[in-house]
Amino acid sequence: MKLHELSDNPGATKRKKRVGRGPGSGMGKTGGRGIKGQKSRSGVAIAGYEGGQMPLYQRLPKRGFNKPNRKSYAVVNLGLIQKFVDAGKLDAKAAIDEDMLVTSGLVRRKLDGIRVLAKGDITAKVALNVTGASKSAIEAVEKAGGTLTVTTAE
Repeated sequence: MKLHELSDNPGATKRKKRVGRGPGSGMGKTGGRGIKGQKSRSGVAIAGYEGGQMPLYQRLPKRGFNKPNRKSYAVVNLGLIQKFVDAGKLDAKAAIDEDMLVTSGLVRRKLDGIRVLAKGDITAKVALNVTGASKSAIEAVEKAGGTLTVTTAE
């Protein structure tokens, strides 16, 4: 077999439809857009418009309240912290704060702070200093012989 003999399976590739390339193409002149009207013009997006019928997003009931200034926390599980300690990306002997979690690559960005949750188990004796933690996460860290300090960042 030579390079020039290679070809894709039949039907694996489909040629792009070239719109507005003359009457022989079957998609010439108006290019499948019909004649006149908003949809025949360029730069028009009618997303969510249902032809005068009340759109779905307006028909559905609205519930609850979204607090505009709510805090968003980056979440870390104890199992991941243990994994990073085992891999040597985090030093268990030193106090681990939020900046160390970011530099190690465990958390992408701090957002309004980092919150530790108890998913997974931790065996390393670590001293964590974070913005938030679940009660079960605090218990798990203390059970392993470490400390978890929660600081409220205002």
